[in-house]
Order: sequence, then structure tokens, then C-alpha cells
Amino acid sequence: MNSSNQSGNLQDNNDSQENDTADDAAVGKAFKLSAAIISCCIVLILGLIYFFNQKPPIAEVIVTPLELPTVRDQDSIVIPEMRFTDITSLAGIDFQHENGATGQKLLPESMGSGCAFFDCDNDGDQDILFVNSSKWESEKDADSMNQTMKLFVNDGDGQFEDQTNQRGLNIELYGMGVACGDYDNDGFTDIFISALGVNRLFHNDQGSFKEVSIAANVTGDKNAWSTSCGWFDFDNDGLLDLFVCNYVGWTREFDLAHNFQLTGSDRSYGRPQVFTGAFCYLYHNQGDGTFLDVSEKAGIQIRNPATNAPAGKSLGLSFDDYDDDGKLDIFVSNDTVQNFLFLNKGDGEFEETGVIAGVAYDTEGNARGAMGLDSARFRNNEEIGIAIGNFANEMTALYVSSNNDLQFNDEAISTGLGPRTRLEQTFGLFFFDCDLDGRLDLFTANGHLEQEINKVQSSQFYEQPPQLFWNCGPDSTTEFIQVPSSKTGTDFSKRIVGRGAAYADIDADGDLDILISTTGKKPRLLRNDQNANNHWIKFKLVGSQANRDAIGATITLKTEKQTQYRRVMPTRSYLSQVELPVTFGLGQEDHVSSVTIQWPGGGSYQMDNLKPDQLYTIQQQKTVTRK
Repeated sequence: MNSSNQSGNLQDNNDSQENDTADDAAVGKAFKLSAAIISCCIVLILGLIYFFNQKPPIAEVIVTPLELPTVRDQDSIVIPEMRFTDITSLAGIDFQHENGATGQKLLPESMGSGCAFFDCDNDGDQDILFVNSSKWESEKDADSMNQTMKLFVNDGDGQFEDQTNQRGLNIELYGMGVACGDYDNDGFTDIFISALGVNRLFHNDQGSFKEVSIAANVTGDKNAWSTSCGWFDFDNDGLLDLFVCNYVGWTREFDLAHNFQLTGSDRSYGRPQVFTGAFCYLYHNQGDGTFLDVSEKAGIQIRNPATNAPAGKSLGLSFDDYDDDGKLDIFVSNDTVQNFLFLNKGDGEFEETGVIAGVAYDTEGNARGAMGLDSARFRNNEEIGIAIGNFANEMTALYVSSNNDLQFNDEAISTGLGPRTRLEQTFGLFFFDCDLDGRLDLFTANGHLEQEINKVQSSQFYEQPPQLFWNCGPDSTTEFIQVPSSKTGTDFSKRIVGRGAAYADIDADGDLDILISTTGKKPRLLRNDQNANNHWIKFKLVGSQANRDAIGATITLKTEKQTQYRRVMPTRSYLSQVELPVTFGLGQEDHVSSVTIQWPGGGSYQMDNLKPDQLYTIQQQKTVTRK
């Protein structure tokens, strides 16, 4: 055998033995590592099993006595009976409004009409005027001449007789609103009728009426659409001036050219956003039976800053002294655009301050579909509340001033008024003391535009019930509570297509009765049959240096328990007028400590220690008569 081969074999064997030894060492090391990992896993599993099977230690229970929060004691609110009875037919009212609707859905058909309580013949009783529209020119027939406004004269006991023809008011027009006032101070109340087209002024000649529109220069533009209107003395010269709202620029052709739809197939009434705005009118009384249009000079023609077009689409009107400077200001509610607050500067001009005062829009800065409005000191303090009826699904607004600083906040929600008015579409509304308890309540007349609205909105109806909100005082958690039908009676809560609304004491029993006008349907006269047995007192003012009706005068009444404020102002609600005499409820108090009259233009008069349940007629020369 060769020696070199032996040496090689020996080397191979040695290498093989070394490799086997290394492999055994690696296997042993791996086995030890695996055993360690397995041991750790077993320990972890056992630890987890032990942990999850442990019961939590029993915590020590510490008992703390329960302390209830302090709750303010409140008297339970009991809504009084405020029942109304429908006496429309019983009282002799047989009027039905004609709006000309034949299915073409022309916008003016949906917006009228107004009504008024006023004393047309100076016998001390409140008569009724219904504004009527008419059939469209293409639809007129032999009966159209019977579709005029209607004057119903009160016999003193709440019974009415149609005396339209014999008193000279059987004139056809497409009427909208009414304003009542003695513009020539002859002792008889005159009538202004706003219309689609030419407006009309009727002079009252001892109970009979003669149209003097052209001679007085108050017809307006023949193509205008005038709505709410009212008399007031803006310069305190003793002569009533006239303010007239205008809605939108409307023509039949423009309306029909748009395919307004509600259900996707049937035509609906148009949206005001499609139509242009319009300027209002301000007429200054010249004292000779004529009026001068001072609209532009007075600063009430507001333009859209972006387009320079008329900004207003005006429906509601109210006069009050919002800055307490002795001069009447003007509030105008506008449909889908900002509201206007015109402050009287005292030099024949007005400044529009709606945005600054916080009354132009809602709390989110949006314009609403505003219709009728009223203003009053409903809290019997210095604060003025402005209530505005808005479109369906928009709450009624209640702007309240703060200490006469011309800053208003919408308190509709906090007073309880907002949520209850959200579904209704409110046109006419006014403050009045329904139950004569000394606090002003709020009435709203409601009704939709569309007869078929329920097909697309299950919560909406064409005919809607009126609403009465009882003022239970600022110390209550909710100031205004809606009076249920169990308290008002079913005659009150019956559905109606409400538009205008007014109040007056038609039967001389002290409380205030309600009149509601409609569009295309019959009105409703509701006699107030509340039985709270509260006392009351009324005042009729007669001016001499001031205008004869004393429109704009304020009356402050004091009793042992409270002070109340009222303003002589028939222009309230929507397209309508309320009675001139001012009613105060006294509750159970049977003594009036004092009454102070602040006459328009200056001068005051005070009476002390008055007996309740009477009407006092107060002339500016301080002569007092009782009825």
C-alpha cells in the first residue's frame, strides 16, 4: 500500500469525526433552545389561565347620601276658559270673497284679502268692511258687478246689515288691503283700499262715501300690486299721512310664462323669488284734500345694492315709536327678502336700520316668508315686541327690544311661541288681551297657498286652524302657551284659509271679538265668550291739535298691581284694521289709579281714580264723557 494513500485516508477519517462532533453539538444546542421556548410557552399559558380564573377583589362600598338639586317653586299654570262662538251667519254676515281663481294659479289669487272694524257712521258701534277682489277680465260676466267690497253696519247689539250700495261702496276692483282714518279731520273715518292696479280713496261724508282717488293723488301706479296700508302722522302736524306697501312686479303674462309646479304635473302658485321687488309709497297730507308722494325724498325706497333694483317685497305694516323719541317709525315685513325698520329722523326723512337693529333676518341670517305683523309692549314694560307671521315650516318671529337701545333679539323659541307656530303658515296676527287679565295675548290666522299641499307635504293643509297664545307672564318658564280647543271651543279651532284678521268689541260687553278674512271663501266672525269675570276699561281719544283719531297717541294705565302701555293704532295684522278704542284688561282689580294720555306731537293729560267696566271718551281739550 502506498504511504501517501494511508496518510490521506487517515486525514479523511479525522475530518469525518470532527464533523460528526460538530453536528451533535448543534443538535443539542437546538434541542435545549426548543425546550426553553416550550417551557416559556407553558409558563405563559399557565399564567394566563391563572390570571383569567382569578376573581376580582371585593371593593369597599362607600354609601354617600343623595342630595337633590334645588328646584324653584312654581305655581302650576291653569289656562283659563277663552271660548269663542262662530256667529257669522247669526250676525247677518253673508259675504264670500272672490279671488278669480279658475285653475290658472295666478299669484294674486292666493294673497287676499283684508278686513276692518271701524265706525262708519259715528254711532259708537264697530262696523265691518270686507275687501273683495274680482274675477279676471276674461272671466267676467253679468254677476261681476255684485262682487264688490262689502260694508256691514252694526245695530249696536252685534247684528249687521249690508249697506254697501246705499253708502256708495259698490265699486268693483281687485282689492287687497284697507286703511281707516279721518284724513281731513271732519269727524268721519275715511277709507283707503289697496289693490292690484289702481288704489282707491273714499271720503266719508257723514256716513256716505265718495271716491276721490284721482283728485287726492293716491292712485299709485296702475301696474303696481299694493298690499298692507295705514294712516299715521309722521311729522306730527295734526294731519294723517298714508303709507302703502307694494309687493312684487307682477303681470299675468309673466306669471303664466313660468311653469310653476307642486306635484310635478299640476301648475302651482309662483314663488316670490322669481318676481322683481317693488317700492312702497309714502304720501304726505297737504291739508287741502290732496297728498304729495314723498317716497323717494323720505328715503323709503330701498334698493338692492347689487342690482340697484327695488329690494322690498312688502306685505305687512306696523307703526310704533321704536326708539322712544316721540315720532312714529315704520316697520315693513318683506316676503323672502330682508325686513325694513324705518326710523323717523324728524326732518321728513327716514333711515332704514333693519339689519343693525337685528330684525331684518332670522337668527341664522336668512330671510323668511314674512306676512302680517304687530308690535306691542306685551310684557308691560319698556320692551317692544314685534311679532311677524311667516311661511309654513318657519316659526312666527318675536323680536324683542332691549331697553330701547334699538337692538332686538328673536325670542320666539324662549317664549314658547316658536315651536307651536312652525308648521302653520301665518298671515294675520295681533296682540290683544283676550281674557282681560292685563296681559296681551297673541292671535294668529293661518292658511296655506296651495289647495293640494297635503299631497306633497303630509304635515301641511290648505285650511289650517287659527291659534291663540295665552300670555301667562314673564315669570313663567313659558310666556306664551297655546290655548287648546277644549278651552277655546271647536268654533274657534275649525280650519280656515286665514288671511286678514282684526278685533273689536262688537257687542259692548267689554271683551274683544275676532274677525278672520279668507281668500276665495267665507269669513268668520267669532264672538268672545270668555267667562273669567275680569274687569276692563276702554278709552276713545279725540284729537284737536293732534289728528282727530289721535292715531299714534299712547295711554299709560296704572293700578295697584301693575302698569300697562297701549298705543292708539288701527294698523295691525295683515291687510287689515282693528277698532280705534283701546281696551285694557284689569283682572280682578276694580280701581284704576291713574291714566296718562300722551298726545301725538306733544302734550299730555292725566286722569285719576277711574271706575272700571266703562268706555271713556277723552278729547284733547280735557272734556270727558262716559258711555
